[in-house]
Amino acid sequence: MKFNKISVIDNCGLTFPELDKIIELSNEPVSIYSDFPLSEKEIIQRISDSDCVLVSWHTNISAEIIRACPSVQFIGMCCSLYDENSANVDISESRKRGIEVQGVRDYGDEGAVEFIFAQLIFLLKGLGKHRWRHEATELKNKTIGIIGFGSLGQMVAKTAYHFGMEVFYYSRTRKPNLEGPNLTYLPLDQLLINCEIITTHLPKNTTLLHRREFKILKKNAILINTSLGLTFDKDAFIQWLLGDKTSFAILDGDGMGNFHDEFTQVENVIMSEQFAGFTLEAKKRLSEKVLLYLINYLSQK
Repeated sequence: MKFNKISVIDNCGLTFPELDKIIELSNEPVSIYSDFPLSEKEIIQRISDSDCVLVSWHTNISAEIIRACPSVQFIGMCCSLYDENSANVDISESRKRGIEVQGVRDYGDEGAVEFIFAQLIFLLKGLGKHRWRHEATELKNKTIGIIGFGSLGQMVAKTAYHFGMEVFYYSRTRKPNLEGPNLTYLPLDQLLINCEIITTHLPKNTTLLHRREFKILKKNAILINTSLGLTFDKDAFIQWLLGDKTSFAILDGDGMGNFHDEFTQVENVIMSEQFAGFTLEAKKRLSEKVLLYLINYLSQK
């Protein structure tokens, strides 16, 4: 069993030899694009008469696009699929039309953890443009609050513990089985009040920090975001940093969203164009998981 035609409609980061194996699952030649479409019209043209579409998180497949492409039977998200609200594919419209949508998870966590602690070490020791305090300091005994406690949040907690940090977390779903001497749950307000370092790991389009939350943050705090897009209100975030020059924010290519130019104007924002979790190894894990869900889908047909 094969798909009639597979189209990879943007730069999904798929690697060889997995991509070769994906190509073998298509009767017709596979269309593979290495850039990102600029309009819905272009997306529809790239999908054409494909029954299988592979797409990264960068490209939105709206209900209008789905309705314009009746041949589509399967949409493979080459990115995480947490829930309908955070997906860049209209899951509801897909369901109405009998289109299966699948995503992958936990492929970029290792790289994201390394990015977070590398940036923290550089900031605490003053190895880059900024230094957190007047003298170089250590991670040991610093308080870190983790907002969002899925697999990545848990990996951050374990790493922080190994550095001798005090670890706290907040999650909409509390995990008492993981709590103990090395991990403490706090309500969001208490976490913001008590922790020197805050790192957010939330689904796309999830905004938890607003003007009120920034007002209760500790002075001389560090906020880290490597989630897909902002986890905070942009204007409140900027006002917080402008009003507290002792605090810093660390953002990767995902965490800055589409606001690179605006954040560049704020001195105490540390940004990297690098997508923290999108390493060579992460792309390999992603490609393996995409290939697996394609094979499983076809085997069930």
